[in-house]
Amino acid sequence: MFRPKLPTMPQPTGIVTPPAVIEPTTITPGTPTTPTTPVAPAPVPARPTIQLTPGTALALVGGGTAVVLVVGAVLVSMLLAVAITGASVAVCAVVLRSLLASGNRRR
Repeated sequence: MFRPKLPTMPQPTGIVTPPAVIEPTTITPGTPTTPTTPVAPAPVPARPTIQLTPGTALALVGGGTAVVLVVGAVLVSMLLAVAITGASVAVCAVVLRSLLASGNRRR
């Protein structure tokens, strides 16, 4: 009752492919490079290099400044929302305290 029952692995029911046969290949040494043999030039990269012109630099600086200003405005507005909420909760606490204190005095 307290011993776990381990499931048995079922046998495959579909078509089973035999394992692939790997044949060894022979290694042929390459031709040695001598000083008289010309060396092939390095391959040219497929993508072009990025050229930073004054216009694109100005656009990058402007975009970065806009992102910083937007993120700063969002963070400041969240901080103000928290501050206003805290101040209103404090005012409500003072009003409730005075109401409860005045209710105890009348009795």
